[in-house]
Amino acid sequence: MTVARGNPAAHEVLVDSWPHFGVVLTRLRPEEHRDPADFYTNQLTVYYRDEGAWRALLGDTEAVGWTRAFQMQGMQEGTYEAVRQAADAKGLRLVTYRYQALLSPRPPRPRVQVPPGLRLAPVSPSHVPLLNATWDFGGNARSRRFLLGLVRTLPSACLLGPRGRPVSWSLLDPLGCLSHGYTLPAWRGQGLSGVTLGALGRHLHSRGFPIYCGVLPRNTPSQRAVRAVGFLPQPGTFYMLVVTPR
Repeated sequence: MTVARGNPAAHEVLVDSWPHFGVVLTRLRPEEHRDPADFYTNQLTVYYRDEGAWRALLGDTEAVGWTRAFQMQGMQEGTYEAVRQAADAKGLRLVTYRYQALLSPRPPRPRVQVPPGLRLAPVSPSHVPLLNATWDFGGNARSRRFLLGLVRTLPSACLLGPRGRPVSWSLLDPLGCLSHGYTLPAWRGQGLSGVTLGALGRHLHSRGFPIYCGVLPRNTPSQRAVRAVGFLPQPGTFYMLVVTPR
C-alpha cells in the first residue's frame, strides 16, 4: 500500500505479465537486503488471479529469495498452501500466523477524548526500546532496528503520560497495515487504544490510505477494541508466513 505513496519502505512490484497479469508480488528491493536473517524487514505480499501462475513464480523464478529469511503476507488460501509446499521442498522452516483482517471504512471513532494529563504525539525513536520490550515478536536487535525504521519513516500515534513516556500507541507497517498497537497494563480499560487509532486513522484517511489491521482471532481484548471504534471484520484469513532456514 505504501509503494504508491512515496514508497518509504523501499518495496518494488513484480508481475508475471502486463497488463493482463496472473500474479502480483511486492517485495523489498534487493539492494535493501542487508541482513539475510532479517524476516522483519524482508516482507513480501502476493495477490493472484491464477494460482498456477503463483506457484510457477515460487518454483521457477528468482522473484522470492529463498536463501534469505522472509515473511509473506496474503489473504488467499492458495498463498499458504503454495508457500508451505515450496518451503517443505527446500527444507526450510515455516511458521504460520492466521489473523482476522478488519477494515475501517471511515476514520476510527474513539469512544473517549484524550484524558487529562495525557497528550497525543507521534511515536519517537527514543520510545523504541519500550516498544521492542513489549512486542510479542520483539526483544532482539533485528526487531528493534525494524521498529526504529517504522517510527522514522511511517506515520504513528501515541499517548504520552505525565512524564513523557508512552502509555498507548499504534504504528503503521510497510504494507500500510495498522500494527504494533499496545497499551501498558496499568492504563488498560479506558479506551486509550481507540484514541491512538482515531488519531492515526484520520491522518491515513487524509493521505488516501485504506485503514485496516490484522488481529489474532483469540486476542479478544484487541478484537473488541478495534470493533468498538468502527473496524469491520473481513472474510477470509490474513496470513503471515515466516520462512527461515532450519
